[in-house]
Amino acid sequence: MKTMSMRTLSHAVALATLSLAAPFALADGPTKQVTQPEVSYQAGGSPLAKEEMHQNINPKAPPMTKAEFDRAKQIYFERCAGCHGVLRKGATGKPLTPDITLGKGTDYLKVFIAYGSPGGMPNWQTSGEMSEQDVDLMARYIQQEPPTPPEYSLADIEKSRKVLIPVEQRPKQKMNKYNLDNVFSVTLRDSGEVALIDGDTKQIINIVKTGYAVHISRLSSSGRYLYVIGRDAKINLIDLWMDKPDTVAEIKVGLEARSVETSKFKGWEDKVAVAGTYWPPQYVIMDGDTLKPRKVVSTRGMTVDNEYHPEPRVASIVASHFKPEFVINAKETGKIMMVDYSDLTNLKTTTIDSAKFLHDGGFDSTGRYFLVAANASNKIAVVDTKEDKLAALVDVGKIPHPGRGANFVHPKFGPVWSTSHLGTEDVTLIGTDPVKHPQYAWKVVGVFKGQGGGSLFIKTHPKSKNLWVDTPLNPDAKVSQSVAVYDINNLDKGPEIVDIAGCAKLSDDGAKRVVQPEFNKNGDEVWFSVWSAKNKESAIVVVDDKTRKCKTVIKDKRLITPTGKFNVHNTQHDVY
Repeated sequence: MKTMSMRTLSHAVALATLSLAAPFALADGPTKQVTQPEVSYQAGGSPLAKEEMHQNINPKAPPMTKAEFDRAKQIYFERCAGCHGVLRKGATGKPLTPDITLGKGTDYLKVFIAYGSPGGMPNWQTSGEMSEQDVDLMARYIQQEPPTPPEYSLADIEKSRKVLIPVEQRPKQKMNKYNLDNVFSVTLRDSGEVALIDGDTKQIINIVKTGYAVHISRLSSSGRYLYVIGRDAKINLIDLWMDKPDTVAEIKVGLEARSVETSKFKGWEDKVAVAGTYWPPQYVIMDGDTLKPRKVVSTRGMTVDNEYHPEPRVASIVASHFKPEFVINAKETGKIMMVDYSDLTNLKTTTIDSAKFLHDGGFDSTGRYFLVAANASNKIAVVDTKEDKLAALVDVGKIPHPGRGANFVHPKFGPVWSTSHLGTEDVTLIGTDPVKHPQYAWKVVGVFKGQGGGSLFIKTHPKSKNLWVDTPLNPDAKVSQSVAVYDINNLDKGPEIVDIAGCAKLSDDGAKRVVQPEFNKNGDEVWFSVWSAKNKESAIVVVDDKTRKCKTVIKDKRLITPTGKFNVHNTQHDVY
C-alpha cells in the first residue's frame, strides 16, 4: 500500500482544519453540520453491494486490481451510495465523479475520507468505521469510472415472478379465526422475514420468508392481501384469508427498492399494485392478485432546478382516495407524479414540482392532502390529491422524517399533522384545515422539543390523547432506548419519558434501540420494537396508551432485529 508522507499528511490536515472556516469539499454547494443520527441514517447498506458490475479502467486513475475494485465497490454501496448515489452523480451528498476526483488526487481524497468535513462528510477513519487501508482503497476507487448496475426490464421482472398458489386455488372466504383487523406485520430486518403477530393474543401467527430488510408492509383495499417489499426489491404477496397466512405470489421488481402500494379508489379495490425502485430508477405497475407486471416507467429526468438527474430513486408511494391514481415521489428530482392507473396503454401522469429529496409522508385526517418530507431540503410538500396540485411548500426543521406523520385536533389550531426530525430535536405541527381554520392551513403552527435528533417516527390515533415520538438513531443510549410521549391537549407541559428498553428486560447488552410506535386497531395500545443486533436479543413492548405503562413484552428467539410494525386496520385505512 502506498503510504502518505508526513509532509503531505500535515498539509492535508491543515487543509482539513481550514475547512472548518471554509468547508473542505469536492464540489461547490451549500454546507451543513452533519450529526451522528444523519450519518447512521444515510450510511445504511444497499443490496447493490453484492451485484456484479463491470470494472471500467480509467488510464488516468490510480491502478486497482479486480479484488481491490470489488472490495471498494462493496464498501461504497454499503456506506456511501445512500448520500452520493449509485452513479456517484450526487444526491444528498456531493458528486464523486472522476471529472472532480481525479484533479484532487489520492492524498487529498484520503484525508477527506479519513477526517470528514463540516459540510456533511463523516470522518470514516478517525471514527473507527474504516481502516487506513480501506480509506486508501476508497480514495483510489472514486477516481475510477463508476460501475453501473444492470438495468431491469419488464421481461426481467416477469422472469422473477412466482405464483405459488393460483388465484382459483385460494380461499373463497376467510379460513382462519384471527381478528385480521388487529394483526401486525412486523419487519425482522436482518433475517429477511416478517412476523405476523395476533394483536389480541400477542402470539406469532407465522414467520414469512421475504426479501432483505423489508421496508414497508401495505394492505390491499379489502384488507385481504398484505404486500411487503424488501430493500432488495423482492415483493411478497401474503394472503391473510388462508388458514395460516402465507405467501401466494412473489416477484423481484429491481435490484433495490423501498415502496409498494395498492389501488384504493372505488371500483379498483385489490386490482392494481405498484412498486417503486431505487435501482433502476423506475416504478412498476402490476396486477394486484398475481403481481404480473404490466408497465415499467422510468423516473430519469430533470430536477425541479432544471438539471438532469440519471437516478431519481422512487421513495414513497400512496394511493389516492379521490381518483384511480398513485402518488409517486421521485427523491432526487423533487417531482411528485400523479399516475392514473385506469388505462395503462394510454398512461396519464400529472407531474407536480415540489422540492428535492422527497422521502416519506402521509395523508391529513381527511385523506385528501398528502404531506411528504423533502428531507434534505428541510421542507414538507403538501399535495391536493383531489385537484392534483401543489397546495404548499412548508419550511420545517432539519431533515424531517415523519414516517406517515401524526394527525390530531389541536385545541387552538384545529386539525394538524405533525413530524419529528432526524437532524434536530424539534417536533413540528402544520395546520391542515383550509375550510374551518384557513388562517392556519399549511403553516407551521407549533414547534416543541423532543428528546433530541435521530427521530424516525411519530404516531397518534383518533382515539388517543397521546403523541408518541421515538429517537432510535440518537447517539445517546438513554435517549435511543426510550420514547417521549405528550398530552396533545397540553403540549406545553412537555413530554413524559418512557423507558421502553427497560420494560423489555433483555438479557444482553444489545443496542436496544426503540423504534416506530404503532397503535392497535382500537387505539388503546402502542407497540414498540426494541431493536438490537442480529446476534442479540430483541423484543416488542406493548404499552397501555392511557396509563403509558408497559403492558406486555413479546419475546421469541425468532424475533430477530424487529423494526417496522404495521397494523392491518390502520394501514388499510390510513389511520395515523
